[in-house]
Amino acid sequence: MAAKIIVLGSIIGKLEVAFQKLATLHQKQNFSFAIVTGDIFSADQDDDVITRLLNGNIQVPLSTYFTIGTIPLPKRVVERVEKDEDICENLHFLGKRSITKTSDGIRIVALGGALDKTILGGQSKEQHLPLHTADDAKALRGANNADILLTTCWPSGVWANSSKALTSAQQGAIVSTDEIADLCATLKPRYHLSTSPTDFFYEREPFFYPPSPPDSDQKHVTRFISLAAFGNVSKAKAMYAFNLVPGETPSSIPPGSTVSPFISKANQRKRPPPTDERANRHGHQNGGRRVRHKRDRSPPPGPDRCFFCLSNANIDMHMICCIGDESYITTAKGPLPSADTFASSNMSFPCHQLIIPLPHEPTIRSMGEDANKTYQEMARFKESLQSMVATQSNFQLGAVTFEISRQSGIHVHWQFIPVPSDIIRKGLVEAGFKVEAENHQYPPFEESALESGLDETSDFFRLWIWSDDSDAGIVSKELVMRFDSSIRFDLQFGRRVLAKLLGIEERLYWQDVVQPIAEETEDVEKFKSAFKPWDFTIA
Repeated sequence: MAAKIIVLGSIIGKLEVAFQKLATLHQKQNFSFAIVTGDIFSADQDDDVITRLLNGNIQVPLSTYFTIGTIPLPKRVVERVEKDEDICENLHFLGKRSITKTSDGIRIVALGGALDKTILGGQSKEQHLPLHTADDAKALRGANNADILLTTCWPSGVWANSSKALTSAQQGAIVSTDEIADLCATLKPRYHLSTSPTDFFYEREPFFYPPSPPDSDQKHVTRFISLAAFGNVSKAKAMYAFNLVPGETPSSIPPGSTVSPFISKANQRKRPPPTDERANRHGHQNGGRRVRHKRDRSPPPGPDRCFFCLSNANIDMHMICCIGDESYITTAKGPLPSADTFASSNMSFPCHQLIIPLPHEPTIRSMGEDANKTYQEMARFKESLQSMVATQSNFQLGAVTFEISRQSGIHVHWQFIPVPSDIIRKGLVEAGFKVEAENHQYPPFEESALESGLDETSDFFRLWIWSDDSDAGIVSKELVMRFDSSIRFDLQFGRRVLAKLLGIEERLYWQDVVQPIAEETEDVEKFKSAFKPWDFTIA
């Protein structure tokens, strides 16, 4: 079903007038949601207006999303956002660097603020200041695709090859960067929305990209639109509405379209590796923010400090591999295997991957109505990884995937690690886990098929063992150990067993085997190249 979307230019403090106008239009048109480009607040925002907004006395008529513009957010608004709360009902801050899926299924990638050229490497840690870094833009390329790309800056040269010329004054007023152009060229969004710093509206002709591979019939078309400020004296267009079907690709190129103005730029620039030398606990790279409405329960730490949440501004940016609609894959920091562990099986990278759901929940079943679709996508990632490992190793490697599901946990995830097929087929992997459980006096494993675990009432450790021998066929088994709060479960249990089975116990603790950023980046790129034929997130 198509989502009807309305976009406003910078409000710059005119909250009441803008939302009243939006309410009138919404009553007639019944929009799915709204987006505000640029700034909502002014630099000298009236404190009384902020009070009324935070208290819910200024009505926002429908779900409205925005990112940072060129003005810092007011302190009281920042305080509300940092509590992981919406500013008020229906007003949602996307974060400065974010990937969001709306309830209508529309995928929004946002990068607010202007480029800070004084930071030569790394991501910006502050989500509320109107500045971003080159690595912020590079990190969002991992989103792979977007229905809507929302940026404060324009992509440099977007007006090239266009019949819609800009005046010299307009070009001089625009802030545009190559980093935004690269991001647009990578994501190929259906709409790229921005804001004009002066009182003018700009809508470029649609532009398309040559298909990749060349014989593909898949078409990508982007519409770039920059809105004037709301209530501008020139009465330039400050509101724009359109319909969008989630994930739909056009069947034909619209008349009047041009080739992408970024193709020659992309060919001229060579992408450098990330230079951020920070190393967090799990090595996740996406610094985006997935907006969620408040739930009754959100265990500490919150999403802004969780090692698995895309809203954590301090997450490493270079280790993400692909992002789906409900979950994503990242390479583990301090992987159990090294790049040499599976060299004899034609695997030149560790392939210790984490499959992480986007919602900040301790178990999959905690996701309620989203549990089944989240589980299904995570399972699809797991199956894709299994197929990749088998093919890459010429069927010498299988895989073990495990999950610790505890209601007292923080953010559930699955760990995926390759294992030689021969020890799987000899039953050594299953035996290794069962013996280690007995040594810890844990409850026994049972063969089961929990799927999302919606009907489970206990905590559990889940294990998938999988191998595909091109001659003997597939071995696949799911084992579950259920336990309660009386069991002090070893969080390193899965890694400990596999370290013994693989003969690499010296690599048991991830802190002891953390790699330099350059090596991590090299392993990620090798993984992406190998996984590409199975990566269903690539549009």
